[in-house]
Amino acid sequence: MSAGMRGEPSAGTSGKLYGVGLGPGDPSLMTVRAVEAIAGADVIAYHSARHGRSIARSIAAAHLRADHVEEPLVYPLTTETTDHPGGYQGAMDDFYTEAAARLAAHLDAGRTVAVLAEGDPMFYGSYMHMHKRLAHRYDTEVVPGVTSVSAAAARLGTPLAEGEEVLTILPGTLPEEELTARLAATDAAVVMKLGRTFPKVRRALHDAGRLPEARYVERATMAGERTAPLADVDAESVPYFSVAVLPSRVAALPTAAGTAPPAREGSGEVAVVGTGPAGPLWLTPETRGVLAAADDLVGYTTYLDRVPVRPGQVRHGSDNRVEAERAEFALRLAGRGRRVAVVSGGDPGVFAMATAVLEVASAAEYADVPVRVLPGVTAANAAAARAGAPLGHDYAVLSLSDRLKPWEVIAERLRAAAAADLVLALYNPGSRSRTWQVGKARDLLLEHRAPDTPVVLARDVGGDGERVRIVGLGDLDPAEVDMRTILLVGSSQTRVVRRGDGEEVVWTPRRYPEA
Repeated sequence: MSAGMRGEPSAGTSGKLYGVGLGPGDPSLMTVRAVEAIAGADVIAYHSARHGRSIARSIAAAHLRADHVEEPLVYPLTTETTDHPGGYQGAMDDFYTEAAARLAAHLDAGRTVAVLAEGDPMFYGSYMHMHKRLAHRYDTEVVPGVTSVSAAAARLGTPLAEGEEVLTILPGTLPEEELTARLAATDAAVVMKLGRTFPKVRRALHDAGRLPEARYVERATMAGERTAPLADVDAESVPYFSVAVLPSRVAALPTAAGTAPPAREGSGEVAVVGTGPAGPLWLTPETRGVLAAADDLVGYTTYLDRVPVRPGQVRHGSDNRVEAERAEFALRLAGRGRRVAVVSGGDPGVFAMATAVLEVASAAEYADVPVRVLPGVTAANAAAARAGAPLGHDYAVLSLSDRLKPWEVIAERLRAAAAADLVLALYNPGSRSRTWQVGKARDLLLEHRAPDTPVVLARDVGGDGERVRIVGLGDLDPAEVDMRTILLVGSSQTRVVRRGDGEEVVWTPRRYPEA
């Protein structure tokens, strides 16, 4: 045993491994348990760059003694290139394996080893590489520490997340599009590992529409600490030890109960969003973000009920038959500086609210109100996915509702599509007041299609009452169809196959016979 050890370990007994979280940088934020673990250790290990300085060691310096054996684990490289045959990752893997072997030698000799880690050992820390290689072999305790995320929130004096808000923590090293999607979809966020990634993170925040609310925190609780609006930060001044923070949206709202956010003159807009066929699983990240950021939600009450209730938002529900009035109401709100999300089922551009909003927005009085349309998963796509791939070749989408167009037009289009041998997606097939259209459509299609042509009846896809069945066109019973059902009628090439598990799948070949 090395000279200066505090006592001889018991013969044949392995030592204990500690992963010691030191907190974000201020030594006074170390936990009592972290101090106890360091005091009881024989060996103090810490990672450092090749210059030899270690932030972890500097945090714990007051608790290190002359009789501690120190094991600096010096990284072979940081971000530079390497001639290692395995590249950067290969070089780092070899380093972690060698470092773990050095610590294992101490543990095998019965010594207690404390590996120091900034923040929390299991949160984006280097300690975890030792833990994965050693914890299954030795008695191990991880001492949690205050994370840089918690420190940043404390320094900003702003809650990170409240109530049912979702907090997302992201590494800035993610691809820019992935960062943008996740920042758009979440309520609150922290982006770690800035430094060289800062320009990319800033662009992602901008593209996600979140830059105005983003805050910057550098070296929280350490010397040189800085906080600022992220939009004002010079990219050249950003070190690795900094984070971008999107605080709680609830925290930014007025505190008076029931008080809506104030209007922002000139910054209002209307976003027409599609919620897909059912609940949250069908939302795109962009749609999630727009719904979360809206001041007002406008829509058919059934669709509004799919959107989580958020403090400060005002919801304006209405009947499904007042689309023009709903669109005009949304545009008037946006004209007063409100961010308005018009909520539509499926995709807003497919027999839904986008047309109604754009039609009203074409009037001169609304010409300066920004309007954008966000796509959603269509009922046809959802039903097709449940059944297999019936829309694998050319297909046509028609509505059987004769409320907005004469039945003669519908019948003419059905005949034309059937004669062209297109797969058909039939929306709005029936309701309590419309019961004969499905039968008429079936009879028209049978003039061009065989009775055994596959028809997918998909009801309430994604909902609690989901039911998807496959029948032959000749067996299609109008009594089984309502407004929550979509019909997918195959072409002459569409196939139904029963797979080994007994499940039937429908698919339309991409190659046509004459091709």
